Amino acid sequence: MPLRIEDYALIGDTQTAALVGTDGSIDWLCLPRFDSGACFAALLGDGGNGYWRVAPAGGHRLLGRRYRPDSLVLETEFAAEDGVVRVTDCMPVRDEHPDLVRRVEGVRGRVRVRTEIAVRPDYGAIVPWTRKDGGRLSFVAGPDTLYLDSDLPFDLGEAGCPTAEFTVEAGEVVDFRLAWVAPQAPAPARVDVGAAIERTERWWRDWAGRCGYDGEYRDAVVRSLITLKALTYSPSGGIVAAPTTSLPEQLGGVRNWDYRFCWIRDATFTLLALLNSGYDDEAVAWRQWLLRAVAGEPAQMRIMYGIQGERRLPEVELEWLAGYAGSQPVRVGNEAYLHWQLDVYGELMDALHQTRVRGIPPDDPAWDLQCALMEFLEEHWRDPDNGIWEMRGPRRDFTHSKVMAWIAADRAVKAVEEFGLEGPVERWRRLRSEIFEDVCRNGFDPERNTFTQFYGSKALDGSLLLLSAVGFLPADDPRMKGTVEAVRRDLMSDGFVLRYTMDEHTAEVDALPPGEGAFLPCTFWLADNLIMQGRVEEGRELFERLLGLCNDVGLLAEEYDPAAGRQVGNFPQALSHIALVNTAFHLRGDRGPIEQRAAAGRSGRGHASADEPSALAAGSRPEPRRSANGHGPDSAACAPAREAAPAGASGTGGSGAGDPAAPAEEPVPGRPREHG
Repeated sequence: MPLRIEDYALIGDTQTAALVGTDGSIDWLCLPRFDSGACFAALLGDGGNGYWRVAPAGGHRLLGRRYRPDSLVLETEFAAEDGVVRVTDCMPVRDEHPDLVRRVEGVRGRVRVRTEIAVRPDYGAIVPWTRKDGGRLSFVAGPDTLYLDSDLPFDLGEAGCPTAEFTVEAGEVVDFRLAWVAPQAPAPARVDVGAAIERTERWWRDWAGRCGYDGEYRDAVVRSLITLKALTYSPSGGIVAAPTTSLPEQLGGVRNWDYRFCWIRDATFTLLALLNSGYDDEAVAWRQWLLRAVAGEPAQMRIMYGIQGERRLPEVELEWLAGYAGSQPVRVGNEAYLHWQLDVYGELMDALHQTRVRGIPPDDPAWDLQCALMEFLEEHWRDPDNGIWEMRGPRRDFTHSKVMAWIAADRAVKAVEEFGLEGPVERWRRLRSEIFEDVCRNGFDPERNTFTQFYGSKALDGSLLLLSAVGFLPADDPRMKGTVEAVRRDLMSDGFVLRYTMDEHTAEVDALPPGEGAFLPCTFWLADNLIMQGRVEEGRELFERLLGLCNDVGLLAEEYDPAAGRQVGNFPQALSHIALVNTAFHLRGDRGPIEQRAAAGRSGRGHASADEPSALAAGSRPEPRRSANGHGPDSAACAPAREAAPAGASGTGGSGAGDPAAPAEEPVPGRPREHG
């Protein structure tokens, strides 16, 4: 049986990362980048797919593990019959090439230790040539060359798995260092492992020392920020969603996706988490990555990119890997990059708005890009899309997507009103009102007093909890209160929020069988709504329950399976840790990321006004719009059943304009693939 996902800890060098298990085994490591082929892939297969274990040779037990304070240096202690041994693991922040160092230290008594290393490049597919030269081993396979330096000789064995056994007494140390070098590059010089560990610890502690959060949840916030920094590809500033691929959202299921890429949908909350925590340099680097990645024609904008801004992320299945806990297929690449996703336009507009608010200078190319995006959006905001969760079923009018189109128009208006930039502000104001009215008419179910997943549906969606956080409606608006209560009633499992309604009709929407864990960011979003409604202690209770899901070193995956009591999905997940940071600021009671983003939409929310007439104010009442799925007319108004809606809360409809301008490639047909 594989270790549980939460039994792993993360180490990394801000260009790639490894997962270290509680058994002392490194079961996942991609070199030289996050998205490179793994040389240790036992996480998704077995020992034959690559691993590196260091642990007592005989019977032993885990005493505990921890990161050194405010660092990414991991210490694991094992108790054996005759003593205690400590293994220290880290990846020094990169200089010339990636390094992974391990130190074995005797703590008490005398312990026999065994190490085994099976280097298997290309996700466990290749057994490399292995050579021994004194205390150095080399592993060569195509473009991959790795060197292992140690204080002792290895037995090469017969299965391409060098091993060594040794004894340490209290105070003694044995060091290892694994390095990857580019093809044709000279072998690396030997290093002082102890000095490398101390240097790495200082680097992380200096970085963590810049954190501006001083509330009661500082330990969890700092650990989340360190994790976010570790998931940053420092040469570009791009932040990967997770360092892993194909960790299942349901154990044994097919919802297995590659997350080693950068999603636009996470942009604004990422920026605000960094800015509010005092990491302006990282926020600027992320903003610059965004601008470089999306440069080009608006119709060609992707929902996600590679870590250097790559646009093509073709998806393949690795048949030789059995998958984590038998969860197949194992996927590399992600075809969701071909999707049309309306919300990314609003996300980018909001991210750039927030940087202006914080005083990061808006350069001319950024505003030129935004104007081009708005021109495109004016023509295509009515088009159905694949939605925030990258649905693989038919495109639909997803409510969250339309709200994010409203965000784009709102932030464009504010760029002119608040920052003096030039643009057709009157036209954008009218667009803002039109989208607002469209959402309230067609995305709201007045009988149930809740917004719905897509126009004309009865399904719920966790992304609806963001409507207040992005400033579309106040959290105390009756419609938002109704939506929150609907989510709590119908979209929760053991107190945690699911991404969207899953039932016998699920496959019609996402083209997959139902079943996955509760989505942790959505549950943080629920806590944010409770706090915004003044139910602070309820929000705090939920937040602290989420903190209780963190593993022993403070890490969270994407999802949690309440039935199994286990974390599921890719690990650790950037969005889970971003949400943790932002909710912690929210609970502190000041203007943290959630309040800042919500406040951005409070003025000029898009209601009809004297200088911004709506279609209804003009005296024309449009026909109710039909949902893109043809399930019938949408609701006639968005006012809650027992409370009057604000002025302008019902309005224009109109039919969709069809698909947007075709991207450079069309989505590839074939087996259904849903979530990116």
